[in-house]
Amino acid sequence: MPLSPAQRSQQRKRAALAAAATGPNQTMEGATAYELQLAQLHQHRQQLKQVQSQEQKAELKRRILPDYAPYIEGVVSAGKGAQDEVLTTVMLWHFDAGDYAAGMRIGEYVLEHNLTMPDRFNRSAACLIAEEPAELALRAIKAGHSFPVAPLLDALRITQGHDMPDQARAKLHLAIGSAQAHGIQGDKLTEDQAELLESASEHLTRAIELHDKCGGKKTLEGVTRLLKKHAGNNG
Repeated sequence: MPLSPAQRSQQRKRAALAAAATGPNQTMEGATAYELQLAQLHQHRQQLKQVQSQEQKAELKRRILPDYAPYIEGVVSAGKGAQDEVLTTVMLWHFDAGDYAAGMRIGEYVLEHNLTMPDRFNRSAACLIAEEPAELALRAIKAGHSFPVAPLLDALRITQGHDMPDQARAKLHLAIGSAQAHGIQGDKLTEDQAELLESASEHLTRAIELHDKCGGKKTLEGVTRLLKKHAGNNG
């Protein structure tokens, strides 16, 4: 049964109080608000394990994520950076569910306070924040769909200065360039399209610099051709 507005407000306040009382070198373990959410998280993870389809997993995450919203709002608004498995896991679930803006908001908090990911993820938070949206974008583009560039640029911005394998950073630049270039074609480009392609060229070039086998060379060749045509038409 969904929580009432009053219950959600109370849940948010309890989470904020618990997060504010827990220091950055501590964990949220033991705080009642956290333990309740952690129990719910484990229950939902068991539900997700019963689902084989990635599409259905994403749909299930979309349905259950509102259950965590008051807790997340409370922690992000008042937290001091205590380790929090609920927060880091739900961040990635937002990406899978397609709510990239919410995932990035949590991601900013996670990186600002250097939170670590649970061991099962085998990657740093910065690496996951860069790679997860990038992989979703590249998968969508490969299937012929567009993908919003804004969350990818957010991922690049908030992971700036954080260490990760070059291949991970390359994947993010590849996704940005591919998303910017997607759907732009023809001999005549608008100035906005030309600007997008210039930016796409920079990101694709950077991706190839970081990882020569990232898969961006063909896309870069197409972008370069379009820009040369545009320059010729306006020369």
